[in-house]
Amino acid sequence: MGIRTFFSKIFSPMVYWNLFAMCLVLVGICIGVWIGMEKYTRHGEKIEVPDINGMLLNDAEYALERAGLKAFISDSSYNRNLPAGTILDQFPQKGSLVKSGRSIYLVINARQTPTLPIPDIADNCSLREAEAQLKALGFKIGPIEYVSGDKDWVLALKCKGQNVYAGERVPIDMPVVLVVGTDEVSMDYDTGGWTDEAQTDSMSAGGVLDF
Repeated sequence: MGIRTFFSKIFSPMVYWNLFAMCLVLVGICIGVWIGMEKYTRHGEKIEVPDINGMLLNDAEYALERAGLKAFISDSSYNRNLPAGTILDQFPQKGSLVKSGRSIYLVINARQTPTLPIPDIADNCSLREAEAQLKALGFKIGPIEYVSGDKDWVLALKCKGQNVYAGERVPIDMPVVLVVGTDEVSMDYDTGGWTDEAQTDSMSAGGVLDF
């Protein structure tokens, strides 16, 4: 092939048309990608997130759907003063600007009352210690029940009128009743006699112990 023939083929109209067609295809691909990204990302589109805190779940879902948004339950908590299914929190927060179709993450009030395990309190700590421990764990404490026993010593725990024991789970909205001793002097039930404290008090008062 001569040089003249080679250059004549390179600069032939067919080559130019092929290059032009390739450029058109490349431009078309770029425009298509740009338009697709615009639609996918919804560039420039802004929707204000409505305030759905305090709504029931069905009402919140309807409000979000009307705004072009989606509801997604991400977590649950418990508030005994609100109905089950009430929206407790949302993210993004109300007033935020988002794109349509965005999921709004919701925290709802639990439909079932959570339970907590009873700690090892019975016959293991004083009234003040027991109250502090139960309150810290989130228990509701009912009226104290006093019985014969070591003064201010927790002898047992009750819930709904029944004794409950360490590790047993009870609903957090049910009050736990502390059964507490009220006597200054108590019997030593292991030996069947008076405790050392009782003997000391009796001797200091000049009394005689009759065994």
